[in-house]
Amino acid sequence: MPHDRTSGSGPHDRTSGSGPHDVTMPQLGMAQDAGKIVSWLKAPGDAVAKGDALLEVETDKAVMEVEAQAGGYLTHVTAAEGDDVPVGQVIARISDSAEGDGPAPAKPAPDTDTGSGSDTGSEPALPKGHEITMPQLGMAQDTGLLVSWLKAPGDKVSADEVLFEVETDKSTMEVAAGRDGWLAATLAQAGEEVPVGHPVAILTAEKPDAPVARSVKDANAPATASPTPEPEPKPDPKTEPKPAPTAPARAAPSAAKAQAGGRILASPKARRLALEQGLDLARLAEAGHPQPYHVADLDTLRALPGAAPGRTGVASQRRLTAHCTAEGLQALLGWASDDSGLGDPAAILAGLAGASLGADAPVDVGVERFGQVQAFTVPPGRALSAVCPSDGTPALVLRDLRGTPLVSVAMGAEDVPVLTLTGDGAGLAITLECAADQFDAPAAIRLLTEFAGRVEQPLRHLL
Repeated sequence: MPHDRTSGSGPHDRTSGSGPHDVTMPQLGMAQDAGKIVSWLKAPGDAVAKGDALLEVETDKAVMEVEAQAGGYLTHVTAAEGDDVPVGQVIARISDSAEGDGPAPAKPAPDTDTGSGSDTGSEPALPKGHEITMPQLGMAQDTGLLVSWLKAPGDKVSADEVLFEVETDKSTMEVAAGRDGWLAATLAQAGEEVPVGHPVAILTAEKPDAPVARSVKDANAPATASPTPEPEPKPDPKTEPKPAPTAPARAAPSAAKAQAGGRILASPKARRLALEQGLDLARLAEAGHPQPYHVADLDTLRALPGAAPGRTGVASQRRLTAHCTAEGLQALLGWASDDSGLGDPAAILAGLAGASLGADAPVDVGVERFGQVQAFTVPPGRALSAVCPSDGTPALVLRDLRGTPLVSVAMGAEDVPVLTLTGDGAGLAITLECAADQFDAPAAIRLLTEFAGRVEQPLRHLL
């Protein structure tokens, strides 16, 4: 079983006076509902620095070390070794003093799979079934923006069908149902910020009599049953003209024209296709079209005056793959951890990738592993010890898929160039995917060649 660290490591300095910071059970995979605490690496009252490993968590995929996101003292530990803890539940607190700050965080009652526990006696009871909660897509994430529902209350869904899209400051993700059933209740509306671990939907094994649609803002308001439409008479196929195909109706589209900070709400597929075809989704927002945007909205965007694409199809993308041995990288990571004190493999990979760009100024590189993204600033030169965490937007993303069954990827161009590292037998495969206007052909070849060379022969980087 793979063993690695979650995101969030940083300089090992303890910062006090910043107020308490709750430690929650992270989500290490989209289908993960809970994690098992293998061991606590710090004891209550211990001083911790940002980036220190606090505990080990086991899922069905891996054992991970969860790192402190703030400096202080470990207090209010509410879960013991061996406990299975729901994703998003508070398990400890990092306080400014060893005695703790304020009352202990409330420990929620165990979930018995009977629907949301937010009902009061004056409200209609929610359907009993399996709760789907807001996933945690990053260690520092407290909430997620529900971009859109792709299913409506009362719909039948299969385990692999996408229910809704969620956006954080790092990415937009599609969340699947995870099991077969009926969407008996939606507990948040498109455009709402939902706390991590908060119920978003309820699935039932049987078709619901009265599907429920509810808002996070109106959590204490009576639920509203989704009306069952009256059956319409079937048209006569001989006289009824055949309608033109239309896009699937959205369950609850957001009417907002623009979001705070200028974010454009769109599905991952719509973003990818817009990037490939040189289309600017911001023009839809400027024209007043409601968000979030889906693939069907691209036809509207193309019809806008002056929306001719700047690039189309395969010619807009570049995909290059290199193969190399794995021994050099393994030796480098072992040396960095044992002999140099550089214990974060993500920072090492960011340093190798950033140096491969050959930039004369610092560059931000994101490293994605097990769905968690860490951003690092890589200064010019070869000093791996100078790589430090960053809050900036990465100019390059390294997707580390070692330890997964994947051996090849073809994801298409994204907002920034992506290097993907996968296992390839006893070696490694490195794939670079980018848009044509992100790197010209010589630059793409140079980046992949430089990075593969540094991975296979670390001395090439260090000397």
